[in-house]
Amino acid sequence: MGVFERYLSVWVGLAIVVGIVAGRLFPNYFSLIAQFEYAQVNFVIAVLIWLMIYPMMVQIDFSSIKDVGKKPKGLVLTLVINWLIKPFTMAFLGWLFFKVLFADWVDPQTASEYIAGMILLGVAPCTAMVFVWSQMTKGDATYTLVQVSVNDLIMIFAFAPIAGFLLGMTDITVPWNTLLLSVVLYVLIPLIAGVLTRQTLEKSQNTQKLQHFLSTMKPWSVIGLLATVVLLFGLQSDTILSNPQAIVLIAIPLLIQTYGIFAIAYFLAKQMKLPHNIAAPACMIGTSNFFELAVAVAIALFGLHSGAALATVVGVLVEVPVMLSLVWFANRTRHWFG
Repeated sequence: MGVFERYLSVWVGLAIVVGIVAGRLFPNYFSLIAQFEYAQVNFVIAVLIWLMIYPMMVQIDFSSIKDVGKKPKGLVLTLVINWLIKPFTMAFLGWLFFKVLFADWVDPQTASEYIAGMILLGVAPCTAMVFVWSQMTKGDATYTLVQVSVNDLIMIFAFAPIAGFLLGMTDITVPWNTLLLSVVLYVLIPLIAGVLTRQTLEKSQNTQKLQHFLSTMKPWSVIGLLATVVLLFGLQSDTILSNPQAIVLIAIPLLIQTYGIFAIAYFLAKQMKLPHNIAAPACMIGTSNFFELAVAVAIALFGLHSGAALATVVGVLVEVPVMLSLVWFANRTRHWFG
């Protein structure tokens, strides 16, 4: 686990501070950036999101799907958690906290946007960081690759319908054209580009060439993530400074969701008698989020200044320390699985 992954919450926290300060000192520059958009897709953010997502797609070897029939129970677990449980529990918790428990502290429009951001996080299962969590729990790397590959293929077809359904259930008007455009821009095109890039590099018969490419791209992925966070918080600096408790309010249901989903998945894995090296990564996939995609779609659907965009970025801040605690727990309970 590299320095960036290990201290991701620290870097995101610093980027938040930089963004808020810069937003107060240079508001005109952030307003100018916000104007570079078409159909609610901001070009600057789109480039930064691509820098984040494209290297992750190159990592995925879709040829591993041929092994999908081997040890099917682990794959069934992650698919059930990711597509039948997690999105709906996230939507329920968002509604419960921001329409009921926190209703007196958040205005209805902002509450709806926070819920939308949470829903987008819930419908986007993790892609890249899962490999880190799998390695830290001594998971089966090949099987983890199969799980991630299958989930990414499903995401192409399932993300927009499930997100649209849940957003509609929360009385949010769904701009379907923008939602479908976001899936094409931030899932389909990067995935195709990643597959083609990987195939080209693998044809060279030089295994080090692919690793060199990924290591070269990794800093750009980091830059894309942190620059996106700086922009988001710079654009929302006035709102955050006047209402700092917003981040705390968003973090509470996200924490409950993350620990709750892991508990459900880990319990089911034990009942299914999965080996630990398959159970732990499967639970990590179901627990963590593809926050890069959620951030991109939130911006496209609701705008750079929206509460939905803020909620997805808070998801980045919360996820890494929580996932590290779950890695510790999974390693301490390895003996539960025989």
